Amino acid sequence: MTKPDIKYLFEPRSIAVIGASANPSKIGHIIVKNIIEAGYKGKIYPVNPKGGEILGIDIVSSLTDIADEIDVATIAIPARFTAAAVKMCAEAGVKHLPIISSGFSEIGNLEEERWLTQFARANDIRVLGPNIFGHYSAKVSLNATFGPRDIQKGGVAIITQSGALGIAMIGKTAVQNIGLSAIISVGNKSDIDEADLLEYLVQQEETKIILIYIEGIQQGERFIGALSAATKVKPVVVIKSGRSKRGAIAAASHTGSLAGSDSIFDAIMRQCGVLRAESVDEALEWCNYLSNAPIPKGENTIIVTNGGGVGVMATDACEKYNVKLYEDSQRLKDKFEAVTHGFGSTKNPIDLTGEASAEEYIHALDVALKDKFIDGVLALYCETAMMTAEQLIRMIEESYTKYKAAGKPVLFALFGGEKTERCITALTKSNIPVYRDVYNATSCLGIAYAYNMMRQMKKQEMVDSEVDISAIDKIIDSALADNRQFLLADEGEALLQAAGLSGPESGIARNIESAVDLAEKIGYPVVMKVVSRDILHKSDVGGVLLNLDDKEEVLDAFQAIMHNCKAHKPNANIEGVEIVEQVKPGMEVIIGAMNDKTFGPIMMFGLGGIYVEVMKDVSFRALPLSRQDVRLMIKEIRSYPLLLGVRGEVRKDIDAIVEIIFKLGTIIKNCPRITDVEINPLMVYEEGQGVKTVDVRVLLSNAEKGENDA
Repeated sequence: MTKPDIKYLFEPRSIAVIGASANPSKIGHIIVKNIIEAGYKGKIYPVNPKGGEILGIDIVSSLTDIADEIDVATIAIPARFTAAAVKMCAEAGVKHLPIISSGFSEIGNLEEERWLTQFARANDIRVLGPNIFGHYSAKVSLNATFGPRDIQKGGVAIITQSGALGIAMIGKTAVQNIGLSAIISVGNKSDIDEADLLEYLVQQEETKIILIYIEGIQQGERFIGALSAATKVKPVVVIKSGRSKRGAIAAASHTGSLAGSDSIFDAIMRQCGVLRAESVDEALEWCNYLSNAPIPKGENTIIVTNGGGVGVMATDACEKYNVKLYEDSQRLKDKFEAVTHGFGSTKNPIDLTGEASAEEYIHALDVALKDKFIDGVLALYCETAMMTAEQLIRMIEESYTKYKAAGKPVLFALFGGEKTERCITALTKSNIPVYRDVYNATSCLGIAYAYNMMRQMKKQEMVDSEVDISAIDKIIDSALADNRQFLLADEGEALLQAAGLSGPESGIARNIESAVDLAEKIGYPVVMKVVSRDILHKSDVGGVLLNLDDKEEVLDAFQAIMHNCKAHKPNANIEGVEIVEQVKPGMEVIIGAMNDKTFGPIMMFGLGGIYVEVMKDVSFRALPLSRQDVRLMIKEIRSYPLLLGVRGEVRKDIDAIVEIIFKLGTIIKNCPRITDVEINPLMVYEEGQGVKTVDVRVLLSNAEKGENDA
């Protein structure tokens, strides 16, 4: 397929509306009216076999009657007529095809939607939708939607999977004085998706920030690539709805069971540098702020207030949103003592007291503006008789103008009655960052700091570790030939050896006598584990016993394991008992890798051992990973301080953990028939002393047959 340039979807020289109607209640009429009244200067062709006229423009009966080249043809007719319309578009050489019509995959009509897309692609047409409300592009004043007519132009581009929510967001942006560069509905995403649209919006000068509302992702690895590229250029805010669990394989793997789709999604968004919002209101506030405000150069913030209580609230908000408060008390005293009336505070929050006038606010904000150690300011105001509404507006406008010119962020939170509300309304219309709640203001400043930090991170490329992939493939071949979709203990050990990983000495005993022989050969103490294709979670059924110090304990343990496993799974095929060297104690962590159906190869790291499912102290990342990504992944778990050493303990060998993560990443990336590979626990020793694998679990699929059950 020769893909037409996505640019012509946003900047069409001509647009046709198939299903245009003279009836004002019809969607086809509303779309044509919106196109005309938005001021689109290109050629407009309403299409309807009945002919006639709409809003002064002649309706053509067929696209094939149009001599001009058609960049976009919007289809707004019932689903049952859509196939014929798509054929007509192919005949007319249309480039882009937004399909407003519903009644396809969203109601289970997959076959017809698939046909539409395949036919369009075969004829070099890109399909947007179906099941959309249309699209808007400020670049050419095009409103080809059936949503609100008047859309304010600005720097925010919105991509939405939900049509109804998208139309509502148009209304909310108007109320909140947020200007849009584009808003586009992707609907069922049969062809054009978020990655395609990002390709255009990232390079479009008018777009300063991109907001994406997502319900489901179809090509996760491609989406990750597009997001990672986009966030290097401009901020991307994402809202994701819908939380679900992974499929049946989750029951057989800690990695799978802990990797609910939202857990992975959240981690990958951070990895890509995306700003994830929890609500539409929060997302729009961030977009409005980031599209108009300078990005902070550092992270030191001061609070300027005329009320102690609201200053304390702002301090709490700063902690919540990771806003760093400047703490050089002597410098703050030297700078601000003159405007605190002798009984205010200079300790940050800077409390100007309730006597503060407009001039004193301006003075304090000027001091902060000129101080190179202060990177951002939260200015709070509680309504008093010391300032009229006019003085308040003048103070904020004057200060904000200076700060914007200097490229330093300042945000205002105002508290009061009717007078203050009037001020907020007036200032908001001028795109000055004024808020009714200190938490909203702090959230926006916090997200600006977060974006700045992510933007400054230099991405490094992943390098594959040394792993004997051909040896691993042979192990997999043998297991699948035996109709197993997991590796047995000795196969798991062989996989570790192929990856160059250090594990304990071990062997498999088929009877009680060989168990004793192996234990004495390995050396006490030992661990004993059941080996059975029917028992994956061995400890859950009493199939693991630790700290066995002599022959008698090994004899008892062998019999106990057999009894426990038969009691819990009478029909289990028990192939023997693995005798394993008892490794010396260390910090227990878990490292897992899996091939996720949406995002491809995924890595997991966390606190390990038998409590991993209880504590759920884990983090996720998608491949490829840089060393920086891996170290951030490790730091992300709540237990990270234990790796650094607490209460006199020494630092653990974090570098060795990094190398193991790369090893498993190389395996999962290069062995598509492995669905999950997991080391739990991995014993981590003192820095420089390395790590040792205690247990490995590997789940397989037959890639040729497409099977992936465990």
